[in-house]
Amino acid sequence: MKDGKPVWLPYHPSRIPGLPEGLSYSYWDGSGPLPGDPGEVRFVAGIPAPGAERVLGPVLPRMRKLEVLQLLSSGYDHMLPLLDAMPPGTRLATGRGVHREATAELALTLLLALCRGLDRFAAQQARGEWRTERRTTLAGKRALVIGYGAVGAAVAARLGAFRCEPVLVARSARTTPAGRVHGATELPALLPTVDAAVLCAPLTDLTRGMFGAEELALLKDGALLVNVARGELVDTRALVREVRSGRLRAALDVTDPEPLPSAHPLWNLPGALITPHVAAFTDAFHPATVDFLRRQLNRYARGEEPHNIVLTTTGGEAGEQAA
Repeated sequence: MKDGKPVWLPYHPSRIPGLPEGLSYSYWDGSGPLPGDPGEVRFVAGIPAPGAERVLGPVLPRMRKLEVLQLLSSGYDHMLPLLDAMPPGTRLATGRGVHREATAELALTLLLALCRGLDRFAAQQARGEWRTERRTTLAGKRALVIGYGAVGAAVAARLGAFRCEPVLVARSARTTPAGRVHGATELPALLPTVDAAVLCAPLTDLTRGMFGAEELALLKDGALLVNVARGELVDTRALVREVRSGRLRAALDVTDPEPLPSAHPLWNLPGALITPHVAAFTDAFHPATVDFLRRQLNRYARGEEPHNIVLTTTGGEAGEQAA
């Protein structure tokens, strides 16, 4: 299709059935030459892998007519340094909600692994040791879910299936069909009352470093921390101290710094379980993102606002919009 506004996609257009007529599609995943003049592109989708900012950074300043930058990730903090490179009026959209099931699944996997000591048993297996241990269970426990968005809601629903009481926290207190959502200001009072904390919140100026030394110290002895959000939500040095002391245990799909350097103490710290930011990367990733891009492009072609617009550039600054 060679007529209409140019659209660059990280999948071959032939792999996205149902694309709307009236747009001109090109394939570009950042690994090869540009498929055309970036100065004419109106809609571009980021690559389906970490590092979209590294791929888009060199070419964004040349996209003078860009209208929509579509990310396939839920977060967009990594793109903020590139806002000044986008023309005024560019809408930045995320993939919020697209990966909620996969991310929630890993969050529960990590929480269960900590509860049942799978990290310890894996280490024993590597040494050929058969040693029985009594472990804990989620049943009858309370787990704090920080960030009651798409992922947080999916985590809370799964906790209930294990007879674990979810305690919900978001920026502002509210009542939902799932129950009460506590405001972030209530966090210090809630932390000593729970057995685990699962971090699902986006990285913002308000959430950066929200789990520092003081907050970690408020958790019970033996509490579990799972982070499937962003590594910068947690003070890594403070967490290392707490885990090294044996007071807390942690499972992290995201870290600060990231990627985690090979010599970092978290790698070999008993009580720490690390996965390399893989929550969204399952066999459901491709069909989910393809379906999402098709829906977004159909809205764009009809002149409707795409879903998940988080900001619109204004020329040197970003104007926040409700997602």
